[in-house]
Amino acid sequence: MGISSNTSEHIADVVIDVPPVNALSSKGWFELADVVRSAGADPDVHVVILRAEGRGFCAGVDIKALDADPSNEEIIAVNRGCAEAFAAVYECQVPVVAAVQGFCLGGGVGLAGSADMIVASDNATFGLPELERGALGAATHLSRLVPQPRARWMLYSGSTATASELYAWGSVLKVVPLERLMEEARTIAAAIAKRHPRLLRAAKEALNGIDPVDVRRSYRYEQGFTFELNLTDVPDEARRAFVEKRDPSFGD
Repeated sequence: MGISSNTSEHIADVVIDVPPVNALSSKGWFELADVVRSAGADPDVHVVILRAEGRGFCAGVDIKALDADPSNEEIIAVNRGCAEAFAAVYECQVPVVAAVQGFCLGGGVGLAGSADMIVASDNATFGLPELERGALGAATHLSRLVPQPRARWMLYSGSTATASELYAWGSVLKVVPLERLMEEARTIAAAIAKRHPRLLRAAKEALNGIDPVDVRRSYRYEQGFTFELNLTDVPDEARRAFVEKRDPSFGD
């Protein structure tokens, strides 16, 4: 369990396996960043598949770890870790295919929205419950997946979008039954892996260079508001209510 990687036929399989819901602490986010960057730097790797074990792709940040830390150290660390993990996927030297099943929430959207393409199971849903957790972040990446008005509604309301909706918007490449998810992801990755690695690496760098949004800077801008919010007691109560499975009480 944890973050692992193995390579065969020029395809690196990076796996998130952190039960019960693949929510990561700061250590987990930095570890994921290191594994993805190492895979992309391997000259034998032509493409990376980013996937997860369990019933969902990623539930984002481990809120319980944040709530257990009375200082701001874990919040600072986890924000930096998320930024590094998302950047590692986006900046990976080779194309990254995200294989998404079940829930893809918060940091999961950050990962999927940083990938070059997404293949999803027909039970996959995407959402940003950040406000419910007393934070902001990954709207940068959600905006790469859904139209802007829908992104705003999802952030404000905490509602989700289905894989089929994202397919209709062109941000999910394929939607398949859950039992065929890895088969389809492997097929897509194999088609990419046939290209010469020098061509793939040049194409990846070129596409990132013409991206109209500086993804790393945009996400760090969002995080600034999370830091600002943490100067108040609102995020503390939001996280505590989430851990205790109750509605928050903000006293207003």
